[in-house]
Amino acid sequence: MQVGDQMFIGYPYAVHYKTKGAPSDKKGKTAINQLLWGDWVSVKQISGNWVQIWSRGRTGWVRKEQLQIERILEVNFLDIGQGDGCHIQTPEDRAIVIDAGEQDNMYRFLRWRFGRFARRFNFESFIISHPDKDHYYGFKHLFEDDNVYVDKIYHNSIIEQVTAGKSTLGSEVKVGRKKHLNGLVQTLDELKKITESSTKRGRRLYPNMLHDAITSGRVGDVKGLLASENFSESLYIDRYAPEDGKTFTMKLLGPVPKKLANGKMALPTFSSTGYTKNGHSVVILLEIGSIKMLLGGDLNEPSQEYLLEHYTGLNPHPKTPEDEQLLVDEGKKHFGVDVAKACHHGSAHILPAFLKATNTLVTVVSSGDNEPHSHPRPDTLGLIGKFSRSERPFIFSTELARSGNEHIKHPNKVRRELRKDINKYSEIINDPNATPEQKQTASDKLDDKLQIIQRSVANYGMINVRTDGSRMIITQRLERERSKSKRWDIYQFEVDKYGRLNYVS
Repeated sequence: MQVGDQMFIGYPYAVHYKTKGAPSDKKGKTAINQLLWGDWVSVKQISGNWVQIWSRGRTGWVRKEQLQIERILEVNFLDIGQGDGCHIQTPEDRAIVIDAGEQDNMYRFLRWRFGRFARRFNFESFIISHPDKDHYYGFKHLFEDDNVYVDKIYHNSIIEQVTAGKSTLGSEVKVGRKKHLNGLVQTLDELKKITESSTKRGRRLYPNMLHDAITSGRVGDVKGLLASENFSESLYIDRYAPEDGKTFTMKLLGPVPKKLANGKMALPTFSSTGYTKNGHSVVILLEIGSIKMLLGGDLNEPSQEYLLEHYTGLNPHPKTPEDEQLLVDEGKKHFGVDVAKACHHGSAHILPAFLKATNTLVTVVSSGDNEPHSHPRPDTLGLIGKFSRSERPFIFSTELARSGNEHIKHPNKVRRELRKDINKYSEIINDPNATPEQKQTASDKLDDKLQIIQRSVANYGMINVRTDGSRMIITQRLERERSKSKRWDIYQFEVDKYGRLNYVS
């Protein structure tokens, strides 16, 4: 370790002190922050067993043994209001966003996280699990930022569009008695046939947003995702297959297509357009070391039946307890995980057999205020706990984690209250008669106002998962810190000698 090195806080956390203690002391003097495992630090000075670091905007001291060289995987489930939003920072320091909610909370968080996008920033990928507004429309703010670039956008191959004057999910074909979507869109050229036509885009938000993204010049490629129609063949997100040599993999479990007689791929429709869109969400199994996470978008009962039938080869409507147990046991081979994001914000549209198959230790529910569905549903929370593999199941909620004071609970209300000040400063910035000094002062004050929203999104309502594949912490910010050294509610998990993750503290 040398001055100038870039390092990371060790497991599970470290208290950041203003002044170092004596060489043998475990504590310094005057705590200034509680830093989490994996937080980035810069080494400023080394004094015996104490190291002066700069981290999270503060300079202070930690013990040498509380630092490590290795990055870890960071998965942040954000409070983005109604909808889903997940940010992944990889051990290779690449940024991935899976869904971005409907409003600008994801954008505000990422802007806070990555230096206000003051210069060009490259995301590795944006993944849109399915074309529901509360999952995709928040990407609009990222696409509109001139300094945001993304290598690849992934989606579930279903593109909302206008056909013969009606909103559709593309062309359909009947196979037997079942309708299937056969107008699946997997390549950028196929997508452009829709987005470059103002008639096909119509007023639909989804194709118009993708059109703006493609024409921005800041998107490398767009690809529709489909899992293999052969359950024994595994497909992965680009760059995250086992042979790519990364620290973790991202296996694609859905949407699962069927091959038609003409060789084209199609997706079966469910009971309604909404059920079809949701049911064919992108489903990702993330594996790092001995730890597995399931990210399942807005799966619902018919799609979970469809996935269980596909991966187990069994009837998803078992007639006897023995048949059901066989279905669950076979399902666990594909869907059994340690951590899962609850499907569809904790909706009641959940199949108990699927929950039994996932058999989680930890479930994270992404839901928001001011929505007409009362998510998460109390019966769903009960089922999640009942079918967890632990006597002490863990259910985290972005909405419950954000139960602080009013400006944290209702960021949209704050935004309205700040609008007058924001408009005032914006007028000064755009005033051709204002001096450079006046413009800079107004710009600084405007950023300060926006930071209120960004800090509340970043600090509250976020469920933070960090792991190296053998250990894991899950944290949420305390509503009211007990002290500068106790700002986070931290749960520790470790893999035992049998390869199973367990709660330890």
